[in-house]
Amino acid sequence: MSSDFTPDQKRYLEGFVSGLTAARTSRGVGGSGKGEPTGPDAIHIKAQDRMIAGGGKLAEQEKFKRELHPFDAYGKLREQSEQNQAPKPADNFRWRYFGLFYVAPAQTSYMCRLRIANGILSHWQLAGLADVAEKYAAPYSHVTTRANLQLREIEPRNATNVVETIQDIGLCSRGSGADNIRNVTGTPTAGIDPQELLDTRSYAREWHYHILNDRSLYGLPRKFNVAFDGAGKIAALEDTNDIGFQAVEVEDGFGVEPGIYFRLTLGGITGHKDFARDTGVILKPNEATPISDAIVRVYIEHGDRTNRNKARLKYVLDAWGFDKFLTAVEEKLGRPLMRVPAEAIAERPAFDRMAHIGVHPQKQDGLHWVGVVLPVGKMTIAQMRGIAKISRECGDGDIRLTVWQNLLISGVTTEKVAQVEAEIAALGLTTKATSIRAGLVACTGATGCRFAAAHTKESAEEIAHWCEERVQVDTPVNIHLTGCHHSCAQHYIGDIGLIGARVVINDDGDTVDGFHIHVGGGYGPDAAIGREIYRDVKSENAPKVIERMLKGYLAHRASADETFIAFSRRHDVDALKDLFNAEAVE
Repeated sequence: MSSDFTPDQKRYLEGFVSGLTAARTSRGVGGSGKGEPTGPDAIHIKAQDRMIAGGGKLAEQEKFKRELHPFDAYGKLREQSEQNQAPKPADNFRWRYFGLFYVAPAQTSYMCRLRIANGILSHWQLAGLADVAEKYAAPYSHVTTRANLQLREIEPRNATNVVETIQDIGLCSRGSGADNIRNVTGTPTAGIDPQELLDTRSYAREWHYHILNDRSLYGLPRKFNVAFDGAGKIAALEDTNDIGFQAVEVEDGFGVEPGIYFRLTLGGITGHKDFARDTGVILKPNEATPISDAIVRVYIEHGDRTNRNKARLKYVLDAWGFDKFLTAVEEKLGRPLMRVPAEAIAERPAFDRMAHIGVHPQKQDGLHWVGVVLPVGKMTIAQMRGIAKISRECGDGDIRLTVWQNLLISGVTTEKVAQVEAEIAALGLTTKATSIRAGLVACTGATGCRFAAAHTKESAEEIAHWCEERVQVDTPVNIHLTGCHHSCAQHYIGDIGLIGARVVINDDGDTVDGFHIHVGGGYGPDAAIGREIYRDVKSENAPKVIERMLKGYLAHRASADETFIAFSRRHDVDALKDLFNAEAVE
């Protein structure tokens, strides 16, 4: 009978049997006969078993993983691709382990999300991705809020072609979706920033490859984010991650050798209205990977696998408290963590909220990075190839993606700056932006995501076009638009944050795109969750509402240098409404 199967079918059947054996073993049948699971998936099976033994009912996604591990099912994915077959729900979840998201009904196709450590890729990789998009997907890509890239509109027949061709150019998409550790972010100007305390690239890269090469780190209770901040000019938003490593300078006189360390923060998830909190722990930078590993393993063992809404690390920390959790991490490590009081840490160098746009000097004499404005993160394949060519011919060959949905071309000599700006303009892009557009962030929205209640990218562009013609804002204002409660565009941390909502327009219950609007969010030293100020604003009315808010700020701020954040926090919501309404748009 074996001759009746293709090699891929054989591999699929072998994987299926392996997954079935693991599930049977976890229930005390088959295997060694001792009922004790073994292998890299054992840590997850044991955690599931504890939930069941405690009277819990596994979430549907946990059952999918238990029935057939996604990495044992690549032959099935290939078979579906050969038949141009859309996945059923279980497989739609499984294929996210390969970075593939089937996004119907928004689009009857896959989106593929990559992994790019520290958000930095080479010029030839960006050009190669343009080729992948042209051949197998839609002719564009999106820069994400994790300094990453997405390809979209991939027909099922091209799913494995995309996954494999991405690997051919030295990138991958493995583990970029589902219950896994997502793209590892870091300071985008790492190694070139004149104010940085630490170059994050090697630490992000080490953790990136540690994840890729350890199957036991896949299949967590829920998704997991890790970010490294080197104290550069551009924010990496590490305080919105489950684990945040912040480069800090520890001063003398506090019982440890003075120098540059990482400060450990835990539990960030702004979609659930929480930032990562300081643990009091510092670590030598080369300890980041083993400590991350221990944290993740404690989470694997104790995260909730029955309630998806309470499954993130934050909820283990809420239930246990930080002291108990860190004690468990120390037990995993086999040694104590290092702690210092907050006053041992020198103040972080300040962010520059415009440093991701335009021309900025590097720490290397005579070199600059050039921040390119992308319309809410979108690049055509012609623009991808053009940027790759500019980087190759005029820069150091690196393309640096940012969490602000744009990119930097680094290593540009002073003599070539004007040429680079001209060539970027010839691509239909720019290196200059108003204070409104520079901080404009939007998720995919209803155009490509089934969860979204509004077309966020389109609305973001409408807001920018409308307001730029009518309001001259002279300080940075970040406007974040997210389509749903998953908050991929982190609306809660925007100066102005919009979350998609269906707005009822008549007694029959008909709805249109719209938003709830928040105000006063921030990150880093300004970290705060925005407060809701307006509900059920139709998308078509959002530009005028934002115009009114910006004009109200400019008319009533205490001084010319008072930021929108400071202004909005100086007033309660009702007072803000009064001030904004005073600027009613005709």
